[in-house]
Amino acid sequence: MITTLTPEHWKDYELIDSGRFEKLERFGKYVVIRPEPQAVWNSSMKESEWEKQAHVKFIGKSPTSGYWKKLRSEMPDQWLVSYELEKQTEIRFRLGLTSFKHVGLFPEQACNWHFIYQSAKELSKGGDVNVLNLFAYTGGASLAARAAGATVSHLDSIKQVVTWANENMKHSNLNDIRWVVEDAPRYVAREVKRGKKYQGIILDPPAFGHGPAGESWKLEQDIEPLLKNVALLADPQRFFLVLNTYSLGFSSYILENLFLQIFGNGYKYTFGELLLNDRFNKKLPLGVFIQASTKL
Repeated sequence: MITTLTPEHWKDYELIDSGRFEKLERFGKYVVIRPEPQAVWNSSMKESEWEKQAHVKFIGKSPTSGYWKKLRSEMPDQWLVSYELEKQTEIRFRLGLTSFKHVGLFPEQACNWHFIYQSAKELSKGGDVNVLNLFAYTGGASLAARAAGATVSHLDSIKQVVTWANENMKHSNLNDIRWVVEDAPRYVAREVKRGKKYQGIILDPPAFGHGPAGESWKLEQDIEPLLKNVALLADPQRFFLVLNTYSLGFSSYILENLFLQIFGNGYKYTFGELLLNDRFNKKLPLGVFIQASTKL
């Protein structure tokens, strides 16, 4: 059965309103307006009300780039936000205004961070927990796993975002995450040849992309062979998996079919959609996921 997950009780983030192909969000004390292709409905507040609240707005010049227009002088180029995994355990992120409308954080992923943190803590009762985070971006999942005491390898093909993730580790008062700038399928294939085993693997692949040496990635054609190799890296006794995708038209049932065909039935799992709810209870879908773990 499809499950919907949305982050709750996050003091430093709120989706205020959505619509007109945009979203009005608060990150910490700063409010931003960004494009959102999924928000095909009308906003609940007037555009003039959005701009009264917002500190900055992204102006798109093309589908992939644009610039930020600051609406208030106090808006910085960079700032920090926190996410509480549990009482007295939080991870911190340095946000920034990039030319691709992103700020360095996908807030709907907090549901996956919570699962990763709890899974790593539970599996640690049986021994060391080694986690591999693929397509890892600025490291929210890596920080969650490391905060739970796991040994973490963080892989992304873009050196700049790996550097950004390293900053987030330091802001979170964590250490010893292993940084890898590499093409994910190529790295996973080498790990299979080495006979490596992991107790947790996290994947958040893009719809399209390229590795550091120009390797091409297309989700529909490349996810199945990658998952087959990921299954070979899975500890057969203690293992959790998080697979998340954001690709228009990519159903969560596709993830369930792939997972069951490749990993089999020895897991408990949940699949569905990641959502953000705005103040007016409009639900903004922002990806499909599957979370799985061995039946202990």
